[in-house]
Amino acid sequence: MSYNPSEIEAKWQKKWDDEQAFEPSDSLEQKKKYILSMFPFPSGRLHMGHVRNYAIGDAFARYYRKQDFNVLHPIGWDAFGMPAENAAIKHGRHPKEWTYSNIDYMRKELNTLGLSFSKTREFATCDPLYTKWEQEFIIKMFEEGLLYRESTTVNWCEECHTVLANEQVEEGCCWRCDNEVQLKEMPGYYLDIIKYADDLLGDLKQLEGKWPSQVLTMQSNWIGKSQGLEFEFELSKMSKAKLDGNFDKYTVFTTRPDTIYGVTYSALAVEHPITKYLLENDLLDSDIAEKIITITNMTEIERAKEGKEGYDLGITVIHPLTGKEIPVWTANFVLASYGGGAVMAVPAHDERDFEFASKYELPIKRVISGDELPFTFEGVLENSAEFTGVKNTDAKAQIIAHFEERSLGKGTTNYKLRNWGISRQRYWGAPIPFVHCDSCGLVPEKVENLPIALPEDVEITGEGNPLENHPTWKNCTCPQCGKDAKRETDTLDTFVQSSWYQFRYATNPKKWNDVGIDKEDANYWLGVDQYIGGIEHAILHLLYARFFTKVLRDLGYHDINEPFENLLTQGMVLMDGAKMSKSKGNTVDPDALVEKYGADTARLFTLFAAPPAKELEWNDSAVEGAFRFIKKLYDRKEKVTGTTLPDIDQSTLSKESKLARVKVYEALQKSSDVYEKTFAFNTLIAACMEALNALDKQDNADIWTEGMYIMLNLLEPIIPHVTTELSEVLFVRENLGAILEVKEEVFVQDSILYVVMIGGKKRTEIEMNPSASQDEILAAAKEAGAKWLEGMSIVKEIVVPNKLVNLAVKPS
Repeated sequence: MSYNPSEIEAKWQKKWDDEQAFEPSDSLEQKKKYILSMFPFPSGRLHMGHVRNYAIGDAFARYYRKQDFNVLHPIGWDAFGMPAENAAIKHGRHPKEWTYSNIDYMRKELNTLGLSFSKTREFATCDPLYTKWEQEFIIKMFEEGLLYRESTTVNWCEECHTVLANEQVEEGCCWRCDNEVQLKEMPGYYLDIIKYADDLLGDLKQLEGKWPSQVLTMQSNWIGKSQGLEFEFELSKMSKAKLDGNFDKYTVFTTRPDTIYGVTYSALAVEHPITKYLLENDLLDSDIAEKIITITNMTEIERAKEGKEGYDLGITVIHPLTGKEIPVWTANFVLASYGGGAVMAVPAHDERDFEFASKYELPIKRVISGDELPFTFEGVLENSAEFTGVKNTDAKAQIIAHFEERSLGKGTTNYKLRNWGISRQRYWGAPIPFVHCDSCGLVPEKVENLPIALPEDVEITGEGNPLENHPTWKNCTCPQCGKDAKRETDTLDTFVQSSWYQFRYATNPKKWNDVGIDKEDANYWLGVDQYIGGIEHAILHLLYARFFTKVLRDLGYHDINEPFENLLTQGMVLMDGAKMSKSKGNTVDPDALVEKYGADTARLFTLFAAPPAKELEWNDSAVEGAFRFIKKLYDRKEKVTGTTLPDIDQSTLSKESKLARVKVYEALQKSSDVYEKTFAFNTLIAACMEALNALDKQDNADIWTEGMYIMLNLLEPIIPHVTTELSEVLFVRENLGAILEVKEEVFVQDSILYVVMIGGKKRTEIEMNPSASQDEILAAAKEAGAKWLEGMSIVKEIVVPNKLVNLAVKPS
């Protein structure tokens, strides 16, 4: 029979479903592996990025099952979010109906790929039962002081009609729709992630060697811990009078206390309370006020693109050590969200301050000895009172102590990380479980009333929040006093849902009605042994998931410090050098690929075409090549004569049979390293292809039987349908899960083939006895390459053991 992928794959997919073959054991005693791929948004169809991601995860899961691990390999749906609302507006469909119909379709697509997911642990994050437990977590965080509500300047996307976290603004635009982001003052809910900043930063060390170094660096930089001096600039008498006595001083944070004597001006953010007071009370020239307002409406990224820009506010402050007056400016490079929104400027020793001072002709005072300005290197202090002559690296601590002894300031730590704004002004999200009461203020809903579910009778027009406009849903009674109250109409950022889903999967579904996270189950399964997903989630999702893990640990839900032990960030799938996307019209339909070539071919191609962490360039001929290899493997089944591993006498084998056996066992040698260390599936597949080619060059039935037995074992996690079919037909399947051992005798060779390089080019080959000396090898090489050595003098001779001879030559 010829290879028929559709028939074989349908057979085994049905059998696996009927047997519930991929459900983890309820026993928590067995050695375990938790393999998790980032779950998809149910957009309606799979793309090749999904195929690649899940083929990688499935290879891990199937490999460890063969090693007798209890394997948890789940799938679910990241189902809330703006795309569902946008689809509702565009197609006139309810977001819930659109979402669940997409899930049904995409689930069928996943099934056709033969992915070994647990079916009993599947859920969507929009399921009311998932929302129930998430709302409980939110209430507990509020009760612990980790969640609060305040009015602040936020990133607002007019296109999506919602607030965005700082991390969701990419180059001044919304991460989802690319619309330009505006700054807007409004109330919102925040999680105090800064309380966990040190924990999040310090525990990155636990992940070294397990996560890509690029991701660790990105997270460290985003947290942005810096230590320095916090002190106050007191306003001059004239300035206090100008501000009508409303301000006496403001706080500054600096990481360079060693340069304190070089301060020649101070700069405030345009959002700083003093700047705002001057604007609101018409205390600035109208032209300057208009320009400051323009900066206020720009995002941080837009301001950075504009170059250094600022304006003299016409006020001064007193230097805390010298007592001299220094001017106060407002500048576009000062961030309201960092260090109190005010800086001390030392233009002689900071590139940014120098550029600004040079532009506006402000004083520049050197306080570290050196040559060029700005001088930003280590040196000795000068013009620094009693600290003159001290190394600036030593002076940092001394000057902080000087401030503390005189109660002028204190050593402190600051972070670039901002608290996580989790409220969104949209319908299709998990409702925030709070009530606004005129008597009691902000009150959490009673836990026994959860989940607070979304009303389904809404009109989604794209104008405003449908929950705010609903006639009855927001009307409720206060859980505390029983009076009439209003329900919160903001919903949760979807990154909240993806921050704890790994714990929900780990909880036995038999307990889902009773608990959100079962502690015993979580402590058994977590951390995830292998997590797979895109590098684009290096900051957003991964940082939030780490934060949630630590918070839920502290709330008593589990004892885990880090959610993901090992991380593999797979590269994008490209077409003609560009990322595949519907907007570019360069996508490949996985359904069509599976229909034409079969799921095993789709899986083999995605794992063979490039290492998982690298970008994969789509190649039609490579897809066809993957199909031909599988067909060739299938067609060679008639070469197998035994049903178990044969006993083979190495001494009786022909040269070709020995070489074929070497190639088979080289693939076996590579296997464990690929699955457990390198993840270079392409090298394992290449080794199996070489082995099959070598088997084709010999005709010993026992070598064929052994070779196929081993290769089917190695390839089963990658192309499970055809290998399972062949192993059932050819061998006793129960024996095929056994761990295979490498037989060293296979690599003992009667002769070794050396490549002979002359003048940098391969010229010939020689076959040598393994015991041959270096002189004997060189002599044979010179004899075999005699015609290429005519008229040449050998200037260097190199013998690489068991591989090649290299003769460097020049004309005689």
